[in-house]
Amino acid sequence: MTAVASQHTLSNRLERWAIPGLVVAFVLFYLVPLMTHGLWIPDETRYAQISQSMLQSGNWVTPHFMGLRYFEKPIAGYWLIAIGQAVFGDNLFGVRIASALTTGLSVWLAWLLASRLWHDPRKSFASALLLMSFGLVAGEAGYANLDPQFAFWGNLSLVALWFAFTAQSQRARLWAWSVLGVACGMGFMTKGFLAWLLPVLIGVPFALWQRRIKEMLCYGPLAVVLAIAVCLPWALMIHHQEPDFWQFFFWNEHIRRFSASDAQHIQPWWFYLPLLLAASLPWATLLPAALLDAWKQKRQPGIAFLLLWLLLPLAMFSLSKGKLPTYILPCLLPLALLMGHALMSWIDQGRSTVIRLNGLLNALLAVAGLTGLIYLQVTRPVYANTEMYSLSLGLIVLMGWLLANALQAMRPLQLWAAPALGMGLLVALLPAAMPASVVNNKMPDQFIAEHVQELSQTRTLLSNELGSAAALSWRLKRPDVTLYDTEGELKYGLDYADSATRKVDMANIGEWMKEAQARGPVGVVMRARSAHEVQEVDMLPLGGKRYERGDLAIFIFPQANPE
Repeated sequence: MTAVASQHTLSNRLERWAIPGLVVAFVLFYLVPLMTHGLWIPDETRYAQISQSMLQSGNWVTPHFMGLRYFEKPIAGYWLIAIGQAVFGDNLFGVRIASALTTGLSVWLAWLLASRLWHDPRKSFASALLLMSFGLVAGEAGYANLDPQFAFWGNLSLVALWFAFTAQSQRARLWAWSVLGVACGMGFMTKGFLAWLLPVLIGVPFALWQRRIKEMLCYGPLAVVLAIAVCLPWALMIHHQEPDFWQFFFWNEHIRRFSASDAQHIQPWWFYLPLLLAASLPWATLLPAALLDAWKQKRQPGIAFLLLWLLLPLAMFSLSKGKLPTYILPCLLPLALLMGHALMSWIDQGRSTVIRLNGLLNALLAVAGLTGLIYLQVTRPVYANTEMYSLSLGLIVLMGWLLANALQAMRPLQLWAAPALGMGLLVALLPAAMPASVVNNKMPDQFIAEHVQELSQTRTLLSNELGSAAALSWRLKRPDVTLYDTEGELKYGLDYADSATRKVDMANIGEWMKEAQARGPVGVVMRARSAHEVQEVDMLPLGGKRYERGDLAIFIFPQANPE
């Protein structure tokens, strides 16, 4: 009776403090750091600029990147980032808040689904905490791109599917299928057809196993109708504005990326297997044992559903030619639930070996990191003498990781959650702890921000690198940056006849600069990392102001005097 009473008391405390604790952690480790570092290239500057252009132009139908057609994604992800900038301003917080909030909502879904599956506040808390502190999830929460948004819509659709299968009333079942349809529609408008495939990929085999395929066929059309209703108005409007959109988006972003030999980001089939371990840090050591436990319990409907949700999308992503780490974000919510369920079971049984080993291995990682950083700083300094503050933050991150995981290793059954604190410190402080060499290379908007006043007085803008051009465009709130000897992902948009003036090559740069200076001052942001880029810089005219930092250079050329 004493053990039962103790367990009941612990559950009451968790119900009282767990959700406020997760909210506080969300604010401290997700929201507060959003303003502490510049926009990373290429993704953050791109999405910030596209969404800013949407606000400036009033065109909420067709995505434009620096004023050029950009058909790689649908529209809804840009909407949320644009709304963030509309509410909080054209600043770092406004650009990133959509990623943070949608990640927070995915954490809430983990709590909700775990509560529905097990009715155990400890397992709900563990599942939510694990998802919130997975390295890939926590890192993407402070990074402006579309993957956290798509992961949320995918998670919502599959949580709704489980609620539909387990609903106790007709009304609850209809609500669940309706939410599923809306989530699929929004997911499609964020990243495409994959949002429709995920519920089918998991729902059909589960329904066949449970002999409930008739139920799925009965209620599924409701979800389909609502998904189409969400998408159709925008789909028709963009077809009217830009008839080429669907041809490019379907073939280039789906068929070619999945199967073409020249697809972007080609990786081997096993790419996601080690990545799954890395993505689940600081809990990676728990993963094999948790999956083994789940496999032993696969006849339980809830466990089987989570295994299907984890393994089938992982297999599908592995078959795709083009792969990026963030594609597996929708697989991490079921993984967090399986690991949270196993973790609480081990604690109930007094099985501390795997938990202790997890803390020890993470602590060893921190020791290796500290040793490597100190060695490099002594032999080949990573941080300059003027960067002691950043170096101190880096040391705090490593020491925090070491101490948090040492606590788990010493008292695994009581302090099992300690590694989450180490991950919180890492995502909160590490971006601000980057050495100047990384900041200059990956966050050009910080250098541009120091010269915004001079650049804003120029009439014409030019850049030879897309990430820097997007940073320049976003900081100055001007989409009219001419691209110098570069096209990249804007090649399709530049091929339109009305965009021909938006690019210049090395053969014509001299004449272009003369004409531009005749109209007024010219602002130029140049990347000079390779021999070819140095040659591009050398082709610019002499004179004007020049500011340099790392491999970035800003030029301010005055208006030429009329002859």
